[in-house]
Amino acid sequence: MPYVFGPVPSRRLGLSLGIDLIPPKTCTFDCIYCQVGRTTSKTLKTAPFVPVSEVIEEIRKKLVKSESDVITLAGSGEPTLNCEIDQVIAAIKKMTEKRVVLLTNGSLFWREEVRKRALNADVIMPTLTSAFENTFRKIHRPHSGLELGMVVEGLKTLRQEYKGQLLLEVVLLAGINDTGKEVEGLKTLIGQISPDKIQLNTVVRPPADSKAMPLDRRRLEDIRIFFGDKAEIVVGDPVTGKGKNKDSLAGSLLDMIRRRPLKPVDISNTLALSMEEVEDLVKGLLIKGYIRKQEHSGEIYYVSNQQSEVSGKP
Repeated sequence: MPYVFGPVPSRRLGLSLGIDLIPPKTCTFDCIYCQVGRTTSKTLKTAPFVPVSEVIEEIRKKLVKSESDVITLAGSGEPTLNCEIDQVIAAIKKMTEKRVVLLTNGSLFWREEVRKRALNADVIMPTLTSAFENTFRKIHRPHSGLELGMVVEGLKTLRQEYKGQLLLEVVLLAGINDTGKEVEGLKTLIGQISPDKIQLNTVVRPPADSKAMPLDRRRLEDIRIFFGDKAEIVVGDPVTGKGKNKDSLAGSLLDMIRRRPLKPVDISNTLALSMEEVEDLVKGLLIKGYIRKQEHSGEIYYVSNQQSEVSGKP
Protein backbone atom coordinates (compact mmCIF):
# COMPACT_ATOMS: atom_id res chain seq x y z
CA MET A 1 0.00 0.00 0.00
CA PRO A 2 1.25 3.56 -0.66
CA TYR A 3 2.51 5.85 2.09
CA VAL A 4 0.69 8.86 0.61
CA PHE A 5 -3.04 8.65 -0.02
CA GLY A 6 -5.86 10.82 -1.27
CA PRO A 7 -6.58 13.60 -1.28
CA VAL A 8 -9.70 12.64 0.66
CA PRO A 9 -12.50 14.89 1.93
CA SER A 10 -12.16 15.63 5.65
CA ARG A 11 -14.89 17.03 7.87
CA ARG A 12 -12.38 19.26 9.66
CA LEU A 13 -9.67 20.04 7.12
CA GLY A 14 -11.14 20.21 3.63
CA LEU A 15 -9.33 18.16 0.99
CA SER A 16 -6.56 16.36 2.82
CA LEU A 17 -3.51 14.65 1.30
CA GLY A 18 -2.73 11.96 3.85
CA ILE A 19 0.64 10.53 4.87
CA ASP A 20 0.71 7.16 6.62
CA LEU A 21 3.92 6.66 8.61
CA ILE A 22 2.79 3.69 10.70
CA PRO A 23 2.01 0.05 9.83
CA PRO A 24 -1.61 -0.90 10.46
CA LYS A 25 -2.66 -1.03 13.26
CA THR A 26 0.22 0.16 15.44
CA CYS A 27 -0.86 2.52 18.22
CA THR A 28 -0.53 3.50 21.85
CA PHE A 29 -4.30 3.10 22.26
CA ASP A 30 -6.98 0.63 21.20
CA CYS A 31 -9.89 3.08 21.16
CA ILE A 32 -13.39 1.63 21.16
CA TYR A 33 -14.52 4.29 18.66
CA CYS A 34 -11.66 3.88 16.17
CA GLN A 35 -12.87 3.61 12.57
CA VAL A 36 -9.64 1.93 11.45
CA GLY A 37 -10.33 -1.12 13.62
CA ARG A 38 -8.70 -2.90 16.57
CA THR A 39 -5.05 -2.26 17.44
CA THR A 40 -2.88 -5.25 16.61
CA SER A 41 0.41 -3.82 17.90
CA LYS A 42 0.04 -1.72 21.06
CA THR A 43 3.35 -0.02 21.86
CA LEU A 44 5.10 3.02 23.31
CA LYS A 45 8.34 2.36 21.41
CA THR A 46 9.11 4.82 18.65
CA ALA A 47 10.81 3.59 15.49
CA PRO A 48 11.31 4.61 11.83
CA PHE A 49 8.70 2.04 10.68
CA VAL A 50 8.84 3.19 7.03
CA PRO A 51 11.68 4.33 4.73
CA VAL A 52 11.60 8.10 5.08
CA SER A 53 13.36 8.75 1.75
CA GLU A 54 10.68 6.77 -0.10
CA VAL A 55 7.92 8.62 1.77
CA ILE A 56 9.41 12.01 0.85
CA GLU A 57 9.78 11.05 -2.80
CA GLU A 58 6.19 9.80 -2.91
CA ILE A 59 5.00 13.10 -1.40
CA ARG A 60 6.98 15.02 -4.03
CA LYS A 61 5.37 13.10 -6.88
CA LYS A 62 1.89 13.34 -5.42
CA LEU A 63 2.07 17.11 -4.91
CA VAL A 64 2.69 17.60 -8.62
CA LYS A 65 -0.64 16.03 -9.63
CA SER A 66 -2.87 16.37 -6.55
CA GLU A 67 -4.89 19.36 -5.44
CA SER A 68 -5.42 19.52 -1.69
CA ASP A 69 -6.00 22.05 1.06
CA VAL A 70 -3.70 20.52 3.67
CA ILE A 71 -1.18 17.70 4.13
CA THR A 72 -2.09 15.48 7.05
CA LEU A 73 0.15 13.14 9.01
CA ALA A 74 -2.32 10.47 10.05
CA GLY A 75 -3.23 7.03 8.77
CA SER A 76 -3.22 3.49 10.15
CA GLY A 77 -1.90 4.17 13.66
CA GLU A 78 -0.39 6.83 15.94
CA PRO A 79 1.95 8.97 13.76
CA THR A 80 4.08 10.27 16.65
CA LEU A 81 5.39 6.72 17.11
CA ASN A 82 7.48 7.36 14.00
CA CYS A 83 10.81 8.73 15.23
CA GLU A 84 11.52 10.36 11.84
CA ILE A 85 8.30 12.36 11.63
CA ASP A 86 10.26 15.60 12.02
CA GLN A 87 12.24 14.80 8.86
CA VAL A 88 9.01 14.30 6.94
CA ILE A 89 7.57 17.58 8.20
CA ALA A 90 10.77 19.46 7.28
CA ALA A 91 10.76 17.95 3.80
CA ILE A 92 7.14 18.91 3.19
CA LYS A 93 7.88 22.48 4.27
CA LYS A 94 10.55 22.72 1.58
CA MET A 95 8.18 21.43 -1.11
CA THR A 96 4.99 23.39 -0.48
CA GLU A 97 3.34 26.20 1.43
CA LYS A 98 0.31 24.04 2.23
CA ARG A 99 -0.38 23.64 5.93
CA VAL A 100 1.03 20.53 7.59
CA VAL A 101 -1.44 18.99 10.04
CA LEU A 102 -0.58 16.37 12.66
CA LEU A 103 -3.59 14.23 13.57
CA THR A 104 -2.65 12.48 16.83
CA ASN A 105 -4.18 10.86 19.89
CA GLY A 106 -1.87 13.09 21.96
CA SER A 107 -0.62 10.25 24.15
CA LEU A 108 3.14 10.76 23.80
CA PHE A 109 3.69 14.49 24.29
CA TRP A 110 4.94 13.89 27.85
CA ARG A 111 8.15 12.86 26.08
CA GLU A 112 10.32 15.85 25.21
CA GLU A 113 11.71 14.23 22.05
CA VAL A 114 8.20 13.57 20.71
CA ARG A 115 7.14 17.17 21.33
CA LYS A 116 10.24 18.51 19.58
CA ARG A 117 9.56 16.39 16.50
CA ALA A 118 6.07 17.85 16.18
CA LEU A 119 6.76 21.56 16.75
CA ASN A 120 7.15 22.50 13.07
CA ALA A 121 3.68 21.29 12.12
CA ASP A 122 1.28 24.15 11.35
CA VAL A 123 -1.64 22.50 13.13
CA ILE A 124 -1.67 19.80 15.82
CA MET A 125 -4.96 18.04 16.48
CA PRO A 126 -4.78 15.83 19.60
CA THR A 127 -7.68 14.05 21.30
CA LEU A 128 -8.98 14.21 24.88
CA THR A 129 -12.07 12.32 26.03
CA SER A 130 -12.18 12.41 29.83
CA ALA A 131 -10.82 13.94 33.02
CA PHE A 132 -11.16 10.61 34.85
CA GLU A 133 -8.74 7.69 34.71
CA ASN A 134 -11.41 4.96 34.66
CA THR A 135 -13.25 6.54 31.74
CA PHE A 136 -9.98 7.21 29.92
CA ARG A 137 -9.09 3.51 30.20
CA LYS A 138 -12.57 2.37 29.17
CA ILE A 139 -12.55 4.48 26.00
CA HIS A 140 -8.93 4.21 24.89
CA ARG A 141 -7.78 0.84 26.29
CA PRO A 142 -4.26 2.35 26.44
CA HIS A 143 -0.87 0.66 26.65
CA SER A 144 -0.22 -0.44 30.24
CA GLY A 145 2.55 2.15 30.52
CA LEU A 146 0.18 5.08 29.93
CA GLU A 147 -1.92 6.99 32.46
CA LEU A 148 -4.28 9.91 31.90
CA GLY A 149 -2.14 12.24 34.04
CA MET A 150 0.86 11.68 31.76
CA VAL A 151 -1.22 12.46 28.67
CA VAL A 152 -2.67 15.64 30.20
CA GLU A 153 0.70 16.93 31.38
CA GLY A 154 2.08 16.28 27.91
CA LEU A 155 -0.68 18.33 26.32
CA LYS A 156 -0.14 21.19 28.77
CA THR A 157 3.59 21.25 28.08
CA LEU A 158 2.99 21.08 24.34
CA ARG A 159 0.70 24.11 24.57
CA GLN A 160 3.48 26.07 26.30
CA GLU A 161 6.10 25.18 23.70
CA TYR A 162 4.07 25.04 20.50
CA LYS A 163 3.56 28.22 18.43
CA GLY A 164 1.12 26.80 15.89
CA GLN A 165 -2.61 26.13 16.05
CA LEU A 166 -3.74 23.56 18.63
CA LEU A 167 -7.18 22.10 17.89
CA LEU A 168 -8.34 19.71 20.62
CA GLU A 169 -10.76 16.99 19.54
CA VAL A 170 -13.24 15.74 22.15
CA VAL A 171 -14.88 12.46 21.10
CA LEU A 172 -18.16 12.09 22.97
CA LEU A 173 -19.79 8.68 23.44
CA ALA A 174 -23.33 8.12 24.69
CA GLY A 175 -23.49 6.66 28.19
CA ILE A 176 -19.74 6.85 28.72
CA ASN A 177 -18.37 10.41 28.79
CA ASP A 178 -21.49 12.54 28.23
CA THR A 179 -22.72 12.81 31.85
CA GLY A 180 -22.74 16.08 33.74
CA LYS A 181 -19.75 14.99 35.84
CA GLU A 182 -17.74 13.99 32.77
CA VAL A 183 -18.51 17.15 30.82
CA GLU A 184 -17.73 19.42 33.78
CA GLY A 185 -14.44 17.61 34.36
CA LEU A 186 -13.52 17.96 30.70
CA LYS A 187 -14.28 21.67 30.69
CA THR A 188 -11.95 22.25 33.65
CA LEU A 189 -9.18 20.19 32.12
CA ILE A 190 -9.51 21.81 28.70
CA GLY A 191 -9.31 25.23 30.34
CA GLN A 192 -5.93 24.23 31.79
CA ILE A 193 -4.66 23.06 28.38
CA SER A 194 -6.02 26.17 26.60
CA PRO A 195 -6.34 24.97 22.99
CA ASP A 196 -7.20 27.39 20.20
CA LYS A 197 -10.40 25.46 19.46
CA ILE A 198 -12.39 22.57 20.93
CA GLN A 199 -13.80 20.28 18.26
CA LEU A 200 -16.69 18.11 19.43
CA ASN A 201 -17.00 14.80 17.64
CA THR A 202 -18.86 11.52 18.02
CA VAL A 203 -19.21 8.18 16.26
CA VAL A 204 -20.44 8.45 12.67
CA ARG A 205 -18.67 5.47 11.08
CA PRO A 206 -18.64 1.82 12.19
CA PRO A 207 -16.42 1.76 15.33
CA ALA A 208 -13.96 -0.88 16.55
CA ASP A 209 -16.35 -1.76 19.39
CA SER A 210 -20.15 -1.70 19.38
CA LYS A 211 -20.08 -0.12 22.86
CA ALA A 212 -19.11 3.15 21.19
CA MET A 213 -22.46 4.82 20.59
CA PRO A 214 -23.01 8.31 19.11
CA LEU A 215 -24.50 11.32 20.85
CA ASP A 216 -27.56 12.88 19.30
CA ARG A 217 -27.29 16.37 17.86
CA ARG A 218 -29.20 18.06 20.67
CA ARG A 219 -26.85 16.77 23.38
CA LEU A 220 -23.83 17.77 21.30
CA GLU A 221 -25.25 21.26 20.98
CA ASP A 222 -25.85 21.49 24.75
CA ILE A 223 -22.23 20.53 25.40
CA ARG A 224 -20.98 23.00 22.80
CA ILE A 225 -22.81 25.83 24.56
CA PHE A 226 -21.48 24.69 27.94
CA PHE A 227 -17.88 24.62 26.68
CA GLY A 228 -18.14 28.16 25.34
CA ASP A 229 -17.01 30.18 22.33
CA LYS A 230 -13.99 28.04 21.47
CA ALA A 231 -16.14 24.93 20.95
CA GLU A 232 -17.53 23.77 17.62
CA ILE A 233 -19.31 20.64 16.44
CA VAL A 234 -17.41 18.93 13.63
CA VAL A 235 -19.78 16.00 13.08
CA GLY A 236 -21.39 15.86 9.66
CA ASP A 237 -20.74 15.16 5.99
CA PRO A 238 -17.18 15.62 4.78
CA VAL A 239 -16.39 19.17 3.72
CA THR A 240 -13.71 20.19 1.32
CA GLY A 241 -13.54 23.95 1.26
CA LYS A 242 -13.50 26.01 -1.92
CA GLY A 243 -16.18 23.77 -3.43
CA LYS A 244 -13.72 21.14 -4.63
CA ASN A 245 -15.43 17.96 -3.47
CA LYS A 246 -17.46 17.27 -6.64
CA ASP A 247 -14.37 17.84 -8.77
CA SER A 248 -12.13 15.49 -6.80
CA LEU A 249 -11.66 11.80 -7.50
CA ALA A 250 -12.44 11.03 -3.87
CA GLY A 251 -15.69 12.96 -4.09
CA SER A 252 -16.65 11.22 -7.32
CA LEU A 253 -15.89 7.81 -5.85
CA LEU A 254 -17.90 8.53 -2.70
CA ASP A 255 -20.87 9.59 -4.82
CA MET A 256 -20.70 6.36 -6.82
CA ILE A 257 -20.29 4.05 -3.82
CA ARG A 258 -23.22 5.68 -2.06
CA ARG A 259 -25.37 4.42 -4.94
CA ARG A 260 -24.00 0.86 -5.19
CA PRO A 261 -21.06 -1.31 -4.03
CA LEU A 262 -18.10 -1.28 -6.41
CA LYS A 263 -15.25 -3.69 -7.14
CA PRO A 264 -11.74 -2.28 -7.71
CA VAL A 265 -12.03 -2.98 -11.43
CA ASP A 266 -15.32 -1.03 -11.55
CA ILE A 267 -13.58 1.97 -9.98
CA SER A 268 -10.67 1.64 -12.39
CA ASN A 269 -12.90 1.53 -15.45
CA THR A 270 -15.27 4.30 -14.35
CA LEU A 271 -12.64 6.82 -13.23
CA ALA A 272 -10.01 5.81 -15.80
CA LEU A 273 -7.47 4.96 -13.11
CA SER A 274 -4.79 2.31 -12.95
CA MET A 275 -5.23 -0.37 -10.29
CA GLU A 276 -2.34 1.23 -8.39
CA GLU A 277 -4.17 4.57 -8.40
CA VAL A 278 -7.37 2.85 -7.26
CA GLU A 279 -5.47 1.29 -4.35
CA ASP A 280 -4.13 4.73 -3.41
CA LEU A 281 -7.55 6.38 -3.54
CA VAL A 282 -9.35 3.60 -1.69
CA LYS A 283 -6.79 3.50 1.12
CA GLY A 284 -7.55 7.08 2.11
CA LEU A 285 -11.30 6.51 2.21
CA LEU A 286 -10.87 3.31 4.23
CA ILE A 287 -8.66 5.07 6.78
CA LYS A 288 -11.11 7.95 7.09
CA GLY A 289 -13.94 5.46 7.60
CA TYR A 290 -16.04 6.64 4.66
CA ILE A 291 -16.08 3.19 3.04
CA ARG A 292 -15.46 -0.42 4.07
CA LYS A 293 -14.47 -3.67 2.40
CA GLN A 294 -17.07 -6.38 1.96
CA GLU A 295 -16.57 -9.82 0.43
CA HIS A 296 -19.24 -11.45 -1.70
CA SER A 297 -18.87 -14.65 -3.76
CA GLY A 298 -15.09 -14.44 -3.52
CA GLU A 299 -14.97 -10.83 -4.80
CA ILE A 300 -13.99 -7.71 -2.82
CA TYR A 301 -16.48 -4.83 -2.96
CA TYR A 302 -16.29 -1.36 -1.43
CA VAL A 303 -19.42 -0.22 0.40
CA SER A 304 -20.36 3.23 1.70
CA ASN A 305 -20.52 3.93 5.43
CA GLN A 306 -22.07 7.35 4.91
CA GLN A 307 -25.59 6.39 5.78
CA SER A 308 -24.44 6.06 9.40
CA GLU A 309 -24.68 9.71 10.40
CA VAL A 310 -25.70 11.08 13.80
CA SER A 311 -29.39 11.16 14.44
CA GLY A 312 -30.94 14.60 14.37
CA LYS A 313 -28.95 15.80 11.39
CA PRO A 314 -31.25 17.11 8.61
